[in-house]
Amino acid sequence: MSAPLPAHPRFRTLLILGAPGSGKGTQGKVLGSIPRFHHLACGDVFRSLDTRTPLGQKFVEYSSRGELVPDDVTVALWWANVKNRVDAYQFKPEIDFLVLDGIPRNAEQARLMENDIEVLKVFHLSCPDRSELARRLRKRALKDNRFDDANESVIQQRFATYEAETKPILDYYREGNRVVDIDASQPPAKVLYDILGGVMTLDAWHDMEKLKV
Repeated sequence: MSAPLPAHPRFRTLLILGAPGSGKGTQGKVLGSIPRFHHLACGDVFRSLDTRTPLGQKFVEYSSRGELVPDDVTVALWWANVKNRVDAYQFKPEIDFLVLDGIPRNAEQARLMENDIEVLKVFHLSCPDRSELARRLRKRALKDNRFDDANESVIQQRFATYEAETKPILDYYREGNRVVDIDASQPPAKVLYDILGGVMTLDAWHDMEKLKV
């Protein structure tokens, strides 16, 4: 469905991956508040969608039927959002790292995005204790008045979807020592410390440190 994307240098990208409740959204937002990091969550892509455009209509076509949006449409929507950010000088690829959470959501999306992102590190927020993650999800759902999300069967379904669809991304990016496992049960500040420690080992980080902007 999607047309080939225009040729451009691949965006230097950091992925934050983890099961629901692992804190990836929190870490993405904090990183995005630091100069040289631009955060884009999958939710941002859909929230800012212009449903008057052909691509937006395509999204409505699937969502109105309660169907999952196909991977190529999702990636095309993501690309349109990134392009808008570049055009508005919000994201400056020449000096910024792109921080993604929630996309790619599966190995097929990762494959479709291969020509557009150079994934330097994948920070896997690991928490084998699913009861702790479920506790966080219930707490967040009640805080946000999303009572359906506090339902135990909903939570378990989200874990199952993550295990089946999203976790295989780790294998996709395993080559080249790109995956860093971080204990997500630590305090958020310590998780951030570990992520930044991983970023600072990158050659791209040292190259960007030399830029005077």
